[in-house]
Amino acid sequence: MAILVTGSTGTIGTQVLDHLKDSGAEVRALTRKPDDAQLPAGVAAVKGDLSDIDGLRTAMKDVSTLFLLAPNAADEQTQALQALGVAREAGVKGIVYLSVFMGEHYTDVPHFTSKFSAERMIEQFGLPATILRPAYFIQNDVRQKEALLKQSVYGMPIGAKGISMVDVRDIGDAAARELLRRERASERQPGETYELVGPDVVTADWVSATWSEALQRPISYGGDNLVALEARLKAVSPAWLAYDMRLMMQRYQRDGAAATAGQVKRMTLLLGRQPRSYRDFAKACAAAWAKE
Repeated sequence: MAILVTGSTGTIGTQVLDHLKDSGAEVRALTRKPDDAQLPAGVAAVKGDLSDIDGLRTAMKDVSTLFLLAPNAADEQTQALQALGVAREAGVKGIVYLSVFMGEHYTDVPHFTSKFSAERMIEQFGLPATILRPAYFIQNDVRQKEALLKQSVYGMPIGAKGISMVDVRDIGDAAARELLRRERASERQPGETYELVGPDVVTADWVSATWSEALQRPISYGGDNLVALEARLKAVSPAWLAYDMRLMMQRYQRDGAAATAGQVKRMTLLLGRQPRSYRDFAKACAAAWAKE
């Protein structure tokens, strides 16, 4: 039997595979283009994607544990629900589903609601799943490089409430731990839910001070203009996605997405160590950029 990883060539999927590669488990990676996929040694490429039911059924054969990451697509909800359905039909004994932090509250943000709908299906059918709810990815802020270095501005309109951003390496680590726990268990395990969060509450003022320290010069916050954000995103992505991101940032500005001490502690227990910090990420970026 094997672990099947979906979203295998993306940001999170590659982290999951990296943490699984030396585990001794049989690992398969679902990908639309097996011949082009650059996978770790020992990981088998399997052709398919979540929108192809017949291909998904074939890929799910002899799979005992599934990592399910539905793409950020217009039909994300459909893809996630049908993948869960196929896994249920195939008798998969363990699922690790990548959801989102605060998904049950941000009901006006399409991709948050899509993920929470999948959580509801998992709950209703009693699927043997671990639900992982990551916060905003720390590594998203690599895209702030040009604004930080050329304009001395942090440009993402995150607002003043605060976000407990999480390092993608910690997401991959957490997912791999739960996949292996479920894969190695002799019987189906009960459901679990983890909020995947970082130790820092990142606000507009805090992030400006952190980057100022890392880059050794004053960095200002670019403001809360969501109209400008949507316009920038529409230049490089579909309009529906740009609007989705605008709605997410609107909720961050209004309500924030700060983790509780208990949620950080539970994340720490899952990893067996403290989650990585945003401050260390900023310092590492600054050091790397200085060498370019």
